[in-house]
Amino acid sequence: MSEQPPRPDPKRLRASDADRERIAQLLHKALGEGRITLAELEERLDTVYGAKTVGELEPVLADLPADGVALTPAAETAPAAPDRRIGGRPGSTFSIAVMSGVDRKGEWVVPPQHNSVAFWGGVQLDLRHARFAEQHSTITAVAIMGGIEVIVPDDVVVDVTGIGIMGGFESRDKKGAARTAPPGAPVVKVTGLAFWGGVEVKRVPRSKIKELE
Repeated sequence: MSEQPPRPDPKRLRASDADRERIAQLLHKALGEGRITLAELEERLDTVYGAKTVGELEPVLADLPADGVALTPAAETAPAAPDRRIGGRPGSTFSIAVMSGVDRKGEWVVPPQHNSVAFWGGVQLDLRHARFAEQHSTITAVAIMGGIEVIVPDDVVVDVTGIGIMGGFESRDKKGAARTAPPGAPVVKVTGLAFWGGVEVKRVPRSKIKELE
């Protein structure tokens, strides 16, 4: 009778997107509870999205309560239902306003990489009714003596990592916005530069979107 092959160490198994998103959700919750700072969140998220194995995900939660969520490979847990907003032909990869204004809103499809530039002008990227070509999208926003506004519903995960030089690059929640998005939600990273200008990411509650329009 042949011996059963040894089970692989769970920590050495490859991490999936679902694994990373589960940990990212816990980190966003910890930020909302005041357990970690925004700078710590950004540092830990870099580790999470760069992790290749389940074991590499463990250190970012070592000093945080796990709320009973075991760090096991996603294959051993029930997978999150796919978000209906993910999928479709990607829209434009650029939004450029030079001494003018540009708006992208409605049911447009956010590409995996979108570059937005405002020079003495303004750009508004409204994601409230948008679809997403892929689960993970990056918006690179560069505002030079101009302004860029990104409006995101609270059922989308947002990671803001831009830099402000004599300007502001910030994120704020409108009243009533949930602290975390549901599992499997689209993930948007907003990065870039504000020089003598401003980039603002606004998270708005999904339940009040019609009131804000």
